[in-house]
Amino acid sequence: MNMQANNGNLQRLDQSHHLHPFTDFRDYAQHGGRIFSRAEHIYIYDSNGHKMLDGMSGLWCCNLGYSQQSIVDAVTEQMQQLPYYNNFFQCSNQPAIELAKALVDVTEDRFNHVFFTNSGSEANDTNLRLVSRYYQLQGRPEKKHIISRKNAYHGSTIAAASLGGMSGMHEQTNGLDYIHHIEQPHWFEVGPDEDPDAFGLRVARQLEDKIDELGESNVAAFIAEPVQGAGGVIIPPDSYWPEVQRICDERDILLIADEVICGFGRTGQWFGSQTYGIKPDLMTFAKAVTNGYQPLGGVMVSDKITDVLLNHGGEFSHGLTYSGHPAATAAGLATLKILRESNIIANAADNVAPHFQARLKELEAHPIVGQVRGRGMFAAVELVSDKTSREKLAPESAGAVFCRNTANNLGLMVRQTGNAMIMAPPLICNTGEIDALVDMLSQALDATAKHYGI
Repeated sequence: MNMQANNGNLQRLDQSHHLHPFTDFRDYAQHGGRIFSRAEHIYIYDSNGHKMLDGMSGLWCCNLGYSQQSIVDAVTEQMQQLPYYNNFFQCSNQPAIELAKALVDVTEDRFNHVFFTNSGSEANDTNLRLVSRYYQLQGRPEKKHIISRKNAYHGSTIAAASLGGMSGMHEQTNGLDYIHHIEQPHWFEVGPDEDPDAFGLRVARQLEDKIDELGESNVAAFIAEPVQGAGGVIIPPDSYWPEVQRICDERDILLIADEVICGFGRTGQWFGSQTYGIKPDLMTFAKAVTNGYQPLGGVMVSDKITDVLLNHGGEFSHGLTYSGHPAATAAGLATLKILRESNIIANAADNVAPHFQARLKELEAHPIVGQVRGRGMFAAVELVSDKTSREKLAPESAGAVFCRNTANNLGLMVRQTGNAMIMAPPLICNTGEIDALVDMLSQALDATAKHYGI
């Protein structure tokens, strides 16, 4: 098929029939968007033939890029052998079993069980069900309140959106009333006049305050991303996570680490929890577990919780038709095989990420850059009109939207969140490709500054 020749018809069909996630439907129906037709290595190509360096790894998921034939082969073989069967009613399948063991092998010793879902959203829904069951079996059903953070992202189902702390999502849906939010550890936005470590401690201790307000006997868990990804790549001060861990340990509160974005090498280790020394009781994963090649998510469940679930018995009344789907788990197995048998995570941590962060730091001298923040293979560049006052570049994030669109047109796929440009390039990038990314971003910043007369 001649994709370019057919592009006009595809655009019309897309605008007429396809409702897109996180999209202004009326605007899209009028103006449309890009249709992507192929990809290779770290590059994506739209239906007009426009080549783009994918600085977002798809949607934080294609950590190994787009040319991993062994994953394609694994899914193809599995589809020919057993394309589907469910895992309900004492049934299972070989790749689901093998992936469960492979995930146990790459996580810390306290994790020996996995519950599979199709996405991070469903995995966080599953966390709520697991936490509720855990306390119910112990005769403590009143311990049901969950604490999360403002500007957190934990998915888009009703439960997961309730866990998240994004105001735009809460304004459109009535969430769960037993979920509460405390401040995020976003130093640049919330506490730039404070010492970063003092700020980190102050914000962490809001967790303790909220537990006291609700009553420790009523609070079940605290959920957080090691680094808030969709919220703007929010890097917590070094003081933050040790204090959160102390509070959870001392106050009998389960800790849920949402690793959907941070997991599988993004922060420099297998999981962000390792990077920050966190000891979660539940760990949410998705996205990069299959390198984005198949939809798969899940929860790593610690022995602390499974000991209760297994010893008490009784049906856990929760599941999904595609939990542990054989083709999806085959993709996960192939992905973990690549990560375990190569030095991709170590090379990214030791060589590519330091170069990435150093090159981005050079942009702090740019007149519209207020902050560059990052960890491992993701980062954010905050845009301002004045470095001293930290005044936003334009109302309603228009400056960052302009910068994003300019970068896209130059051949760089990056995202805009609030007033920040955010990026998470594939771990397999080399330093030359990182240079190309930063150079295109720098050009977009120049064009944006010129557009706003700065």
